[in-house]
Amino acid sequence: MKYTPPLQNIPADIVCLDDYQRYAKEFLAHDIYEYIAAGVADEHTLHRNRSAFANIELKPRLLRDFSSASTQTTLLGHNLAHPFLLAPLGYQQLCHASGELATAIAADAMDTAMVVSTLATASLEDIAAQTDAPKWFQLYFQPQRADTSTLIARAEAAGYTAIVVTVDTPLSGLRNRAQRAGFQIPPEIEAVNISPAQKLTGQNSILQQLMALAPQWQDLAWLKQQTQLPIIIKGVINPDDAVQLAHMGMDAIIVSNHGGRCLDGLPASIDALPAIRDALGSDFPILLDSGIRRGSDIIKAIALGADAVLIGRPQAFALAVAGALGVAHMLRLLKEELEITMALCGCAQIADINRDCLFTPR
Repeated sequence: MKYTPPLQNIPADIVCLDDYQRYAKEFLAHDIYEYIAAGVADEHTLHRNRSAFANIELKPRLLRDFSSASTQTTLLGHNLAHPFLLAPLGYQQLCHASGELATAIAADAMDTAMVVSTLATASLEDIAAQTDAPKWFQLYFQPQRADTSTLIARAEAAGYTAIVVTVDTPLSGLRNRAQRAGFQIPPEIEAVNISPAQKLTGQNSILQQLMALAPQWQDLAWLKQQTQLPIIIKGVINPDDAVQLAHMGMDAIIVSNHGGRCLDGLPASIDALPAIRDALGSDFPILLDSGIRRGSDIIKAIALGADAVLIGRPQAFALAVAGALGVAHMLRLLKEELEITMALCGCAQIADINRDCLFTPR
């Protein structure tokens, strides 16, 4: 696969996360860009993820004491330098020759937790060796439980400290933009940690084959018996599912519509968050992804009930533009925006952020 050489210096006009997406069009083949940027079907959910944040208004406070200000927070026993993590993102060699290895170097440089995808193009062990920051492993259940167990054991041995189970994508949605662009994963880009998926054929392959292999509630109960690591469930939108997961003993959830890449017509993740927080109470750990592009978005998410957020597409665009340097710079921009927004909203600590920070009724 041919790559446009990434930048060695960050241009002066890259000043926010969306600037990396603008630049990425010059560094990614059109079909790859469309695959990453696209949502599913008519992309209503993709656009809601951004417009919903824009419709939330901040309510600042003045003259607060900032003598002990900090963005640090604690989540599932981890001390995080800031309340955002790198979301699981598969096939990163589509963006850069070093793929996840470059992203891990950036995570280490910025002391940012990284969630590594089952569909990574580098081994779990090699990725882990690149960073001392917290590392979580994102799990897609494999058709055979023995293969799932092997992945978990490898993650544990390599120093990953939580398992993130994605449950909202038993199959991929129809990403029409990527279809129109003719996107296919190049044969040299492989998910090296798993065996090649079996090809499914037949008119009823979706309902009778793919969905027959999809995880169910009893698979989560089985998973809990396989590991002592915290288990985080990603892809929760319905408060009833959130309550059931908490009752099953799951350790945290991620409120997510998969960045608008799975099922169109879903609410924005941020719009689903308040009801889920109300259903679970104040103490259950909740993360959020889908649509985070600004430090102010992080404030809004925490105010509505999230403990932390995950950053998805921006890491792919930054990786394509400038490799590890780009991802590290993207994270620094986000951290600076978070600090400025906290300062102007009168929040010296993450614990100071709550619903009183918002004008918008929720």
